[in-house]
Amino acid sequence: MDYGLEGKVVAVTGGASGIGKAIAQAFHDEGAVVVINGRDREKLEAATRELGPRAHGIVADLTRPADVDRLTAFAETFGPIEFLINNIGIFESMDFFEITDERWLEFFDVNVMTGVRMSRAVLKTMLARNSGSIVFISSDAAIKSIPWMAHYSMTKSAQQGLARALAECTKGTKVRVNAFLPGPTATQSVLNYMAGMAAQSGRTTEQVVAGYFRDNEPSSLIQCLIDPAVHGRAVVALAANPAMNGAAQRCEGGVIRSAF
Repeated sequence: MDYGLEGKVVAVTGGASGIGKAIAQAFHDEGAVVVINGRDREKLEAATRELGPRAHGIVADLTRPADVDRLTAFAETFGPIEFLINNIGIFESMDFFEITDERWLEFFDVNVMTGVRMSRAVLKTMLARNSGSIVFISSDAAIKSIPWMAHYSMTKSAQQGLARALAECTKGTKVRVNAFLPGPTATQSVLNYMAGMAAQSGRTTEQVVAGYFRDNEPSSLIQCLIDPAVHGRAVVALAANPAMNGAAQRCEGGVIRSAF
């Protein structure tokens, strides 16, 4: 399907790995000019080479406002930013009583405030030219809060509230803001974690994954990790759809046991 993305500029934050890289690849495959950021130059350069000739990267830490300005200015050298994918995020499993105040604030800064800063940098310009689309990469944890990831779940719920609030600012325009909710995904970090668990327990990675869904995600209807490329294609479709605004699109394999 042709989404009309040829030559359009998309900024994918944290696009050097995981779901972000899959999203960047999907946009690139549709002919877009893709700009990604990261904090590791070597990893960033490798990712841009793998993505293709229209991919460009800049070292930028979006917890720093000055780096937000640098990323925005860099992306705009290729044209107006038509799509912004607020993808940056961190996660971990930790007992609620062990999470320090500093860790709560770090999660909020990385998972929420980076999206606030980037949206503040580009949304006004989008509204002025009456064109643009922003997607926040949230999580099934935004709705189905995870007790061993309370700080992560909180930030993902906050992202959805933020996305809807910004969508309200676009009323009557051709600018849109949506949230995307992936479920358990076979990113390299997740696969590495599962492989580590397998090595510790004397099981195969496949057995660990099966056990994870049996014990922790029994409501999943697909009972397997999702290929990141699936999310990439879904985010392109969401971002490019002129009828989608203020939505929270689920792509979590049925983990959330709800019809709505």
